[in-house]
Amino acid sequence: QVQLVESGGGLVQPGGSLRLSCVVSGAGLRSYAMAWFRQAPGKEREFVATWHRSSSNALYADSVKGRFTISRDNAKNTVYLQMNSPEPEDTAIYYCAARSLSVIYSEISKPGNHPYWGQGTQVTVSS
Repeated sequence: QVQLVESGGGLVQPGGSLRLSCVVSGAGLRSYAMAWFRQAPGKEREFVATWHRSSSNALYADSVKGRFTISRDNAKNTVYLQMNSPEPEDTAIYYCAARSLSVIYSEISKPGNHPYWGQGTQVTVSS
């Protein structure tokens, strides 16, 4: 059984930086496609970042492109989300998720295609 555990959330000032971590157990990182999602109060869960086998580059939501970076350390079985220049609108619970490698490109941003989730970590952007 795949288990995902996020950490690194907290309070950050606008324009600062924060790095979230997601430790994966029960399977190697190469066994699944990993992604980050977030959910703000009163809003639906939304896609933040992921990879797809059809591209060598990571894929990002337009709202975070150029500010957030997804990365991985296969040796540590850990996925990261580096958040630079966060804005108050980035305040949310951030979730790490895993999906099958077979999910096609047009479906990778949908939460419903990710059967495995972490418990989430709260990120609050405020001065």
